[in-house]
Amino acid sequence: MSNNKRIVYADNAATTRLSDKAYEAMLPFLKESFGNPSSVYSLGRDAAKAVLDARKRVADAIGADVQEILFTSCGSEADNQAIRSAAAAGAKAGRRHIVTSAFEHHAVLRCCEYLQTQGFEVTYIKPDSRGLISPSQVADAIKSDTCLVSIMFANNEIGTIQPIPEIAAVCKEKGVPFHTDAVQAVGHIPIDVKAQGIDMLSLSGHKLHAPKGVGVLYCSRRLSLSPIIFGGSQERGRRAGTENVPAIVGLGAVIGDAVSGISARREKVLAMRERLIDGLMESIPDITLNGDRQMRLEGNINLSIKGIEGESLLMLLDMEGICASSGSACESASLDPSHVLKSIGLDEAAAKGSLRLTINEENNDDDIDYILEKLPLLTQKLRALG
Repeated sequence: MSNNKRIVYADNAATTRLSDKAYEAMLPFLKESFGNPSSVYSLGRDAAKAVLDARKRVADAIGADVQEILFTSCGSEADNQAIRSAAAAGAKAGRRHIVTSAFEHHAVLRCCEYLQTQGFEVTYIKPDSRGLISPSQVADAIKSDTCLVSIMFANNEIGTIQPIPEIAAVCKEKGVPFHTDAVQAVGHIPIDVKAQGIDMLSLSGHKLHAPKGVGVLYCSRRLSLSPIIFGGSQERGRRAGTENVPAIVGLGAVIGDAVSGISARREKVLAMRERLIDGLMESIPDITLNGDRQMRLEGNINLSIKGIEGESLLMLLDMEGICASSGSACESASLDPSHVLKSIGLDEAAAKGSLRLTINEENNDDDIDYILEKLPLLTQKLRALG
């Protein structure tokens, strides 16, 4: 790749650029302040203090108490620990039923599939054609032996935002713990776990301009967590292993800005998103927007383009310097059509012809112009070949 090649990064749902603020906060803990937080000498105490400060910042950002914040390696680990902890507690009480949705991230789905091999029953609620789950669907799915409901806050592929406070209220009324995978939502949607009735919540640093390798599981003090990594007594005995201090510090440095600047960023990004959607719908025949247009993350554009194979389009876009995806980055090696798009009723051809563009506040109008210039031409080229 030449150094002067234009790059338009439009895959922020996959990962975001590490911010300068996170980078600068991390640097001392990569070299000078390298102590183990479990050590008693000053280098270790300095590291432990930095971890505690980051924990407080994360707690404040989502309305939690400090002791309710558990640092993990990623959002997938947080999802797994939340679900398996609820399952373990449920099994002790004779409750072996879990409710989730059919278009969750695979960290949730595959954990639930594993639990099915261990004797649990799982109900997978199907979203409607707009990609939305209703509280009444959740209420109808809950049974007397339900031990957990897990519904994602915002979908990682089509960006649809679920009515989480209303779903949480249903769970509270029925006495069932509620978990939400909020990896795509934190920093885009105002979240207050207490006010919104959320019992457990997962988030990931690298979606917020923090580094990869750090996630968070919030768990209400009313619930207990079972460790899934055994060893030392870190994280109050809930997760063994020496803490990833630099990554934790990086997350702590940026999460406050991520949640406090939601309104301003949303206004800017939404204007670019709407112009991009309108421009592509006008310039490319037989194109469909997947997911509800209003109830979606401000930077998410997920399209199905008739007669196009998504992977081929991604390669052509890459040659023009445009970074995009055809679905979840975690499933990029899979040739199977998106389970998310199939769950909202798309056939295999439409699902395989999908394109996901996810922009954020670091994009600008020139980026939108460039995509609007290149994507219709590339679509026309592929259709001519096909």
